[in-house]
Amino acid sequence: MSILMTDYRLFGADTSPYSLKVRSFLRYKGVGFEWIPRSRNNEPDFQANAQTLATVPLLVSPQRPVSQDSTAILSALEADHPEPSTVPDDAACAALALVLEDYGDEWLNKCMFQQRWGQSPDREAAALRVLTQLYDGKPPRARKAPQKQIAERMAARLPLVGAGAENSETLESSYRRFALRLNTHLQDHLFIFGGRPSVADFSIAAQFQQMLLDPTPSVWLNDRAPFVTAWCEHMEDPKAGGPFEDLAALESTLVPLFDGELAVTYLPWASANAASASRNRKRFSATLADGLFEQATQRYAARSFEAVRKAVSEMKDNTPLQEFLESASANKYIG
Repeated sequence: MSILMTDYRLFGADTSPYSLKVRSFLRYKGVGFEWIPRSRNNEPDFQANAQTLATVPLLVSPQRPVSQDSTAILSALEADHPEPSTVPDDAACAALALVLEDYGDEWLNKCMFQQRWGQSPDREAAALRVLTQLYDGKPPRARKAPQKQIAERMAARLPLVGAGAENSETLESSYRRFALRLNTHLQDHLFIFGGRPSVADFSIAAQFQQMLLDPTPSVWLNDRAPFVTAWCEHMEDPKAGGPFEDLAALESTLVPLFDGELAVTYLPWASANAASASRNRKRFSATLADGLFEQATQRYAARSFEAVRKAVSEMKDNTPLQEFLESASANKYIG
């Protein structure tokens, strides 16, 4: 692919779900971009563009400031390249897509992180992938020590993101519940909201794409959720197959995603985290379907959830949306 001066540059990693989220979005939009896997060789270039975060994705845009926030990146790209649209025509569906995007970014990511770094052989395999990327696809011969160091460093981060051993069963049950319900939904719909992808598809698929790289969740997903795995493959370079559908055509299998999963995990967790952040507390607990969930307060997740809640609250006059939220047991959190 020839790179034009007006094209984007995307620093990312195949091991980063947020990088895959942005890369897939750029591909869907048909926007020219250079994919730059972050490695030791391009670290000076990355650092020259990075702001305060040493994380990927990092998008260098021809007309906007550098950004490292996947949600903000997608929003800006949608504004700059409105076609093909990723915003459902049905306003209620557009609002629900924002909720599901946040679910993928802030909750399903915990499930992925726990599966990857909380058990063997997943953590060892993942550490080798990280090491291989750092060395531009050719890991050093003496790799056992650095591979072990990466695995131990990432495992130590589990409690910081709420994915420690005390929450592992909750997170495993959560992603499996959601995957089974999503699998049923995707049997009748090419994407979550019909014939073309929304921000929800890009966010959620990126997390499952990572799980499909890891031995333990990959075996389960391939066996129990074949429509999800096929959708994940399609989401690598998605193409619209038809129009968005309205909420009435989707709700029979969309409601179970909410009342059977989001309303019993992510929504009470996000609400409790946001309340904790507003009170400047360091830790909080939330009572979920599988028991008590405790962790350190996550301030970025709190801001993200409040933005979603604000967008939904501005649609109080949208009767189909309000009826959906009530039937999905979600209205007390975001109605």
